[in-house]
Amino acid sequence: MTLAIIPLYNIGGSLNRSEFYRVDQNGPDAFGSRGNAQNLDLNRDFIKADSRNASTFHQIYHLTDPDVFIDNHVSNGADYQHIMTLLSTQHGKLGGPMGAWLHDTFEPALYKMMQEKGYDLLPYVNHFGPTPDSGWTAFADGPRYSSGYTTLFHTFGFVPETHMLKPYKQRVEATYALMECFIRFTSENSARIKALRDATKAAVKTQEKFPLSWEPDMNKPQWYTFKGFEAGYKPSEVSGLPRLFYDRSKPYEKQIRIFNHFEPGNFVTRPEAYIIPQGWWAVIGLLQGNQVKMRRLQRDTTIEVETYTIKDFKTVTSPYEKHYLHFGVKTETSRQRIAFRKGDWYIPMDQVANRYLVETLEPGGADSFLAWNFFDAILGQKEGYSSYVFEDTAGEFLRSHPEVRKALEERRAGDSTFAKSGSAQLNFVYRQSPWNEPGFMRYPVFRVVK
Repeated sequence: MTLAIIPLYNIGGSLNRSEFYRVDQNGPDAFGSRGNAQNLDLNRDFIKADSRNASTFHQIYHLTDPDVFIDNHVSNGADYQHIMTLLSTQHGKLGGPMGAWLHDTFEPALYKMMQEKGYDLLPYVNHFGPTPDSGWTAFADGPRYSSGYTTLFHTFGFVPETHMLKPYKQRVEATYALMECFIRFTSENSARIKALRDATKAAVKTQEKFPLSWEPDMNKPQWYTFKGFEAGYKPSEVSGLPRLFYDRSKPYEKQIRIFNHFEPGNFVTRPEAYIIPQGWWAVIGLLQGNQVKMRRLQRDTTIEVETYTIKDFKTVTSPYEKHYLHFGVKTETSRQRIAFRKGDWYIPMDQVANRYLVETLEPGGADSFLAWNFFDAILGQKEGYSSYVFEDTAGEFLRSHPEVRKALEERRAGDSTFAKSGSAQLNFVYRQSPWNEPGFMRYPVFRVVK
């Protein structure tokens, strides 16, 4: 087997060292900053690649095409006895035979091997209540995270998380032990792992439908032995109000539920190809950095394609990793004949990168390039009109287009706010007219369909 190691990923953050960073973490003597040289959290940058770290990672990842990917971390959160927890690629999201084998064979083997080494491994403690005693829903790793990104290219991905409050020496030793388990298991099962990946890569080239969302099945818990500490409350020295604390003199063991079955939803059908106009060079660069097979149109060409019009979306109110993420995107689909130019990009959907392409280029994906603001320019109208001039033009247009007048009257009858706004009604007519800006709200990734 080949073992490829990135010894230091966040170079800028590591050089920015202080004994006062990571205030809750038990050693070492000094810590790097979580933010990189741009103050980006690289743990959230894998799909959007705002950092040079992430874009370089893409090159290394595709060069090695790893069967197994391990991203070693230290956790935050509750206090408990376990030194090491493990976040695996969510098996339902990995899907198919790979997902089933991960859940039924790979993970249980790691747990058994770690136990033989004296470590009680536990799934990543993804709880959001006061304490983890009642269990939690497994972490559903989207492609902004490393293991979610590697899922798109059919790699078994893992994020080990040592517990921040354990001594540094214990954390290092536990990480070393787990790495030994990964190496041993991968070596002993290399033929099976390779066969599973090869079959998945072949199948994805002709896969017809892809999910864009996953929801936990709260009727399918898995039971684990959790070794915790009793929690209680005492007055805060800061506020005088009750504060949570864990009593390490009172350890306990109990069976807890973890909900680790996710059901897919929001399926989209694979197109024959996507076409992206060459002006969207930032997106094109990301696709090229991920080894997507694509070719340029050799001449100006008019093609009938399926288009999305953005009808509604929501946006977070605070910045998140240099972006204002969109969500709740609603679209309307239509077929149009679009004039493409020589040099626009044609992306056939018969390749290993199909899943990556669907989850980044379909506007409804939680980590799509639309969600990450790469296409925000279409969400603002560029062309317009002077109301007092267009009033006459709109009146003449309505006289010759009774179907638009009927639609306007129906909208007025059903929307009292709209009925009281002359500007809204004028804009309604403009949007139905040939003067309407064709690129406004038209998603600039086009689907070639049969």
